[in-house]
Amino acid sequence: MAEPRFHYPWYKKEDTDAFFALFQNNVANFVIITITMLGMGFPQDIVFGQVIPGAAIAVLVGNFYYAYSANRLAHREQRTDVTALSYGISTPVMFVFLFGVLLPAKTLTGDPELAWKIAVGACFLSGLLEVLVSVIGRWVQRNLPRAAMLGAVAGVALTFIAGEMMFKTLEMPVVGLFVLAVIIIGIVGRVVLPFRMPASLFAIVFGTLLAYLLGESDSGKIAEGLSHFGFYPVLPSMAAFDGMSYLFGSMIGILTVVLPITLYNAIETMNNVEAMEAAGDKYDVRECQAVDGVGTMIGALFGGLFPTTVYIATVGAKWMRAGRGYSILNGLVYLLAAMFGLIAVISALIPVAVVAPILVFVGMSMVSTAFQTNAKKYYPAVALAMLPYFANYVMTRFNNAAGEVVSRISDGIVPLGQGAMFTAMMLGAITVCVIDGAFKRAMAFALCSAGFSFVGLMHAPKLAFYAAPDYVMGYLVMALLFAWYAFRGVVKRDDHYLGED
Repeated sequence: MAEPRFHYPWYKKEDTDAFFALFQNNVANFVIITITMLGMGFPQDIVFGQVIPGAAIAVLVGNFYYAYSANRLAHREQRTDVTALSYGISTPVMFVFLFGVLLPAKTLTGDPELAWKIAVGACFLSGLLEVLVSVIGRWVQRNLPRAAMLGAVAGVALTFIAGEMMFKTLEMPVVGLFVLAVIIIGIVGRVVLPFRMPASLFAIVFGTLLAYLLGESDSGKIAEGLSHFGFYPVLPSMAAFDGMSYLFGSMIGILTVVLPITLYNAIETMNNVEAMEAAGDKYDVRECQAVDGVGTMIGALFGGLFPTTVYIATVGAKWMRAGRGYSILNGLVYLLAAMFGLIAVISALIPVAVVAPILVFVGMSMVSTAFQTNAKKYYPAVALAMLPYFANYVMTRFNNAAGEVVSRISDGIVPLGQGAMFTAMMLGAITVCVIDGAFKRAMAFALCSAGFSFVGLMHAPKLAFYAAPDYVMGYLVMALLFAWYAFRGVVKRDDHYLGED
């Protein structure tokens, strides 16, 4: 008698709950992107006609692939309880691209369309790098200290996200502080809100209503929002290749942000896939990193400018006993919402001051994560890695006049802000190595810093040979000092390093 044919369902009722859980996260990202870009002065035809549809294409491609991957795993192991990986725009990386790539590009060029092309080019390169990193991802994870990487990201989060959005929050004090209170109560304090609504949804709904009731937001925006209903075709674009010509020219400094945040994204995927394996579904980490990179590149070819990743929410979907249907539905819904202007409608109706407090929390949670995921002994490394972005923030805000404006404060502000992400990671990594007594590794990172300074990736306005000579010498002196300790030998006693007698 023939065995019954194995069937892995396309959709089951548990997929519905998992879809809405993932939908809330992704729609929040789309709305944040829209409101932030419009607030930066980007025209609607770029935001609604290029960026949002491009992002939706990336989400569609990745979700469809992971649904296929789940089906492949289910048939291989003859299990119907396999859950597809959750996929979408990486929230921390999204903020870094908004405030560390897109905003500096617009500030430096003064041209929104050119800034968009540069950011799309950076996104395409980020996807390509993640495909390459998939080959060496585990080596990177082993050798680049987490405190250094997350400390650098925390610097962006504190200055460009939490700090900047706190300013926006107080532009409408009554509305902004109300929403901030809701976020503190519902997310930080974990107190149940009326109607048992999720805190972010409650904040957006009632914060928006309050803004209109108080006259803080023009009621004419309702009609404006409804006017965004329409058809936004998803069309390929050459913007990525136009932008890359600038990334390897006058805008090359932006690459110092793209590389480390791509490594962060690849490791985020790795950690989330490994968490899924612990929950019972084993996927190939390297394949997932490559898929994330390809999805990112495809999105960029349609005008999107945000890297994608496997979400940590995947484990939640597994707990809900979801299959592959929620992943397929998620990709389809976002494509349709982008094509018919639904994201544009929502974004037009919601004031920036309503969303800003949510972003304050996001920024602070990223800072908190940098500390919580590291041992206490590495806190100084995290803190030191955050500092270069304070200088970078000042540079960005004062545009090309930064040198003249801040010189009365310190001549070190501008060079500290140039190549901030690399500087942050190198200083953080050096500190971690010294804390661990690994002075040979500290010496290696100091030599890397000297090399980066030599070619202009750190402390210099552009790439050039011997671009920052004083800093090259400074890091070489550091390397010599670490070499002395490495070959002299140290012992660890009561968490302090003391020279041997």
